[in-house]
Amino acid sequence: MANDTSTHCKPKIAISACLLGAEVRFNGGHKESRLCSQALSEHFDFVPLCPEVAIGLGIPRQPIRLVGDSAKPQAVGSVDSTLDVTHALHDYGASMAATHTDICGYIFMQKSPSCGLERVKVYQDGGRPAELSGRGIYANAFCAAHPDLPAEEDGRLNDPVLRENFLTRVYAYSAWQDLLKAGLTRRSLTEFHARYKYLLMAHHPVQYKTLGNLLGSLGKNPPQAIAAQYFSELMKALKKCATRRTHTNVLQHISGYLKQSISREDKQEMQQLIGQYLHGVVPLVVPLTLLKHHFRLHPDPYIARQVYLQPHPENLSLRNAI
Repeated sequence: MANDTSTHCKPKIAISACLLGAEVRFNGGHKESRLCSQALSEHFDFVPLCPEVAIGLGIPRQPIRLVGDSAKPQAVGSVDSTLDVTHALHDYGASMAATHTDICGYIFMQKSPSCGLERVKVYQDGGRPAELSGRGIYANAFCAAHPDLPAEEDGRLNDPVLRENFLTRVYAYSAWQDLLKAGLTRRSLTEFHARYKYLLMAHHPVQYKTLGNLLGSLGKNPPQAIAAQYFSELMKALKKCATRRTHTNVLQHISGYLKQSISREDKQEMQQLIGQYLHGVVPLVVPLTLLKHHFRLHPDPYIARQVYLQPHPENLSLRNAI
């Protein structure tokens, strides 16, 4: 397919350094993720960062924890509460966000008072955690500066649906950066949207129409006038996980382009596999592989441009388990 992502340069992903095996944890250890350090490192250029070491905390060190208001917690030492690194972590997050503008995603260490994205314990007087959890100080500052950047925690990437969703967004982010580098035009923006039609339909069917209407409002205005809004809405839409039902709808739409080209028996086989996928008998890769086979024999220029058929390199095998 013309949109095969394997021909692109490796996208850059920032990552908590401990997840790549760096011994930077408070106890001198690491939290190596084999998924990241082995399976994903072939496809991405990782940028390892450890905010706690970067702001001058030693290895080993007393651990820090979040205290106070869950919506705006402080990061202090768990042994010596006079150690307050809230501002240092926030400022480092803002600084790194300004420095690393070429990354396409970020994998954070879960439950960390500096790097956790959600469900980080916030302690109250007496040492009990609050009912509402918080977000790591550094992660919060970084993500505030890049609200559209795909960000995920390492533990959640063990879920095949969340993993596929995150990496789909990483490659979409990378494709958008390539589009901006090439120079945004009305035509290139329209073509970009056309290529993402079926991927958007799988993730958020309503949003596909909304974004189409946004492009329709371009008129004589330059594309830069709506580009930021378009991309932000696109990334929000892709963050919604596709379901078996929405994937099935897209598979049916795409198979419709073959109705004049393949035999009745081939159509029956296609419908049978799509039905088996819908009911959880086979993974998504099975009907997709058959579709690609038929389109190799009966090419369609519009379908060949669809990102949906290959939103990430095939050998990542992300659709084998969903």
